Amino acid sequence: MEYELKIAEEYWAPAGLKPIRALTLNGSIPGPTLKFRVGDTARITVRNNLRNEDTSIHWHGLLLPNAQDGVPYLTTPSIQPGKSHVFEFPLKHPGTYWYHSHTGLQKQRGIYGSIVIEPREGEAIHADAEHVLVLSDWTHENPNEVMRTLMRGSDWYSIKKGNDQSISGAIKAGALKDYFQRARSRMPPMDVSDVAYDAFLINGQKQIELGGKPGDKIRLRVINAAASSYFYLSSSTGPLTIVAADGPAVAPVKSKRLLMGIAETYDLIITVPPSGKWEFRATAQDGSGHASAYLGRGELHPAQDPRKPDLYRMDDMLSGALSAMDMDGISDPMEEDRPPAPYVKLHSTTPTEISPSAPRRTLELRLTGSMERYIWSINGKTAREDGVIKISRGEVLRLEFINDTMMHHPMHLHGHFFRVIDGDNDSHAPLKHTVDVPPMGRRTIEFLANDSGDWLFHCHLLYHMHAGMVRVFSYDDQGKDHVPDLGEMAEDPLYFMASGNIQSHMSMGMVSLMNQRNDFMATWDVGIHHDHSGGGHEYDYEADIIWKHHVDPNFRTLFGYRFTNDEDAEDRFIGGVEYRLPYMIWSGLIIDSEGDARITATKGFQLTSRLSFLTNLEYDTGSSVSWSAGLDYTLTKNFSLITEYDSDHGFGAGLGFRF
Repeated sequence: MEYELKIAEEYWAPAGLKPIRALTLNGSIPGPTLKFRVGDTARITVRNNLRNEDTSIHWHGLLLPNAQDGVPYLTTPSIQPGKSHVFEFPLKHPGTYWYHSHTGLQKQRGIYGSIVIEPREGEAIHADAEHVLVLSDWTHENPNEVMRTLMRGSDWYSIKKGNDQSISGAIKAGALKDYFQRARSRMPPMDVSDVAYDAFLINGQKQIELGGKPGDKIRLRVINAAASSYFYLSSSTGPLTIVAADGPAVAPVKSKRLLMGIAETYDLIITVPPSGKWEFRATAQDGSGHASAYLGRGELHPAQDPRKPDLYRMDDMLSGALSAMDMDGISDPMEEDRPPAPYVKLHSTTPTEISPSAPRRTLELRLTGSMERYIWSINGKTAREDGVIKISRGEVLRLEFINDTMMHHPMHLHGHFFRVIDGDNDSHAPLKHTVDVPPMGRRTIEFLANDSGDWLFHCHLLYHMHAGMVRVFSYDDQGKDHVPDLGEMAEDPLYFMASGNIQSHMSMGMVSLMNQRNDFMATWDVGIHHDHSGGGHEYDYEADIIWKHHVDPNFRTLFGYRFTNDEDAEDRFIGGVEYRLPYMIWSGLIIDSEGDARITATKGFQLTSRLSFLTNLEYDTGSSVSWSAGLDYTLTKNFSLITEYDSDHGFGAGLGFRF
């Protein structure tokens, strides 16, 4: 079977939204469904019609030769502008799969599509019709700007979605104690997803019509091609029957509602009821929106969203962690309103045990990271810092995931299926290529290393992957001196940031070039005073040129040079540390080359979703104690109103900015 995929940039948007420049495949988003039968040889020509961007295509979930996997630099050359690349590989196994760009953030811009491989003998479970449903999230914002916003620790997306946390919100939820207990433990506010999206889509639209006659049994091949959104799947037709997961068949099992991680695929069977129009709904896990597909005709029978997550209490977030560790005494997770991933209920239709004679090795992989700094890592190190895991052909790798974060992580292994060890039927453990590891939870998988080459392993939340949560499994038969080329995944780009305020009595702020662990920044603090003798204004200033290194989420070092026009001081070198105390109080100790020391403490209180109370206390051995307190009201992503009293500069008001 032969296909041609043409990647181009053109104006596009789902119905109801203003078109923007997006990346399309054969003129559409998503790209076409590529259909094959087991035993076919796929021959797919990918043409890059972009003017000035490389591109790539990865065949997600397929077992194929390493050189065909489509990861730039690591396995397959990038496709240069105006050039094409021919992929050719045999189709060895049936199921629902998909393809997407592995270059930059192009997947968020539209480069993804579906693959269906039918069994040579036909599907074991009959259906009267089938539909491929590609789920995705859509933002009008440039994905590079999204990444920059996440890197600078902005809370704008939470505000935009209504998922921010505040003292007034905690009081309203009856969770004030929980709010301050979280702060005491130095844990940032919980967040279900990172980005505020303009729409959630099925096959490129917010809603689609599938038709169908009463009594029809429909197979839905559902693919989560989102960049950073999990979905809850439900249908007003009744429980969903899961018959395949990530391609391979599973013993049919019913689910009232299904949590679907990023990059997973599920085949579901539903039956169209006798009369009416029935909704299949994919609801974003954070409750910020949904997409719909309708079956049948007539009076509408809507599906129901799950309740929104309770971000002030950890119960919702940790239910998945509990199900991943021990289900004893817990109600059936398939019947919960916000159920965890269904792995405990999934059983392969054939035995999946790996020969006990194969050598075995266990690796503990801790999933680590920080929303504030937006560093995502494995065992505390990014791909750039420690990107390669050597493996030997013929060994069984047992991976013990421990999620030390409050985010879900969909971990994907290229070129292999693994067994998900989560349930009481180990001999028929389901085979998958992507597994959800819940917040503060554990998950165990194992796979037989039966190939060769270098295979990518990463969190499939797009922005987490680009922030460092990546490894490469590198077969050791390539030679002891072989070093995999991680390409852009080993890069650590610099991002420009600026923030501060301009008030009637003072101005302070900073500009910075930042990467994952370093800030190269300039800060200023300028006081404006009325000159009573001449009727003009006088200015006193302090400006620092600083290199700040972030050791971990709670500790950072700094070194730099300070300029000042204070008549009691002079320009000098400075060095010091900053440490986050319980209750999210940032403390600092700076010692300068003149022997003076400065101790600081800074704390912000989020009163409402947009209103913050900001405080700062400072003691300088060369001068005295100073302090400030004020209010900041967020207007937009970039601007806020601010009023503040400063013990050195007095009272004033003005405009805050963040870029």
